[in-house]
Amino acid sequence: MTHVLVVEDDASTAREIAAALQDHGFSVDCVDNGRDGLVRAVSESFDAIVLDRMLPGAVDGLGMLTALRATGIATPVLILSALSALDERVRGLRAGGDDYLTKPFEFIELTARLDALIRRRSPLGGDTRENQLRVGKLEIDLLRRTVRRGEREIELVPREYALLEHLMRHAGQVVTRTMLFEAVWNYSYDERTNVIEVHIGRLRRKVDGEDESPMIQTVRGAGYVLRAPE
Repeated sequence: MTHVLVVEDDASTAREIAAALQDHGFSVDCVDNGRDGLVRAVSESFDAIVLDRMLPGAVDGLGMLTALRATGIATPVLILSALSALDERVRGLRAGGDDYLTKPFEFIELTARLDALIRRRSPLGGDTRENQLRVGKLEIDLLRRTVRRGEREIELVPREYALLEHLMRHAGQVVTRTMLFEAVWNYSYDERTNVIEVHIGRLRRKVDGEDESPMIQTVRGAGYVLRAPE
């Protein structure tokens, strides 16, 4: 089933969009602000995102979109906005949006545009959801929730699995402690705690065996990065 994230601060509009998408056969998650939308979009797998241009708080729609693209996430994004001027549409597309639909709109057009975005992402028309993540010889089976490095199976507790999945989705990129805390623990990072270090240490001991090149690396003062051995 196609999985769509709706980021819309107006509760009534969000309910109407969700109902229309569900009637169309989509699975829908809704959040009402850019900060939570960014965390969900980075930490979970969606086939498309419906993003309101004007969101309250520190992270508006374009801010969320810019941050999302900066992390390397390529999920198709349909921007919704009451701002119909040409320069506003151009700003949205240049920030990383894949399509721009002005309010008010008809739900049949919304679903048609989403269908087109998802087909564009998967030209053969197959299921766009990934079943596996692979970095070098390290592999996660997302359906079975199993982890292997080469022929070796790795047993992880749920929190370690979530950490590894997040690192693998951002392989080659530095992931900050704040990003990990928000994505895996779902609340803001507290500098007084060493919970990240403790869990990363346990995960590293399981992923990087004695005779294997290290994949999980600490970037001093920044965070962590997972890379395939050269």
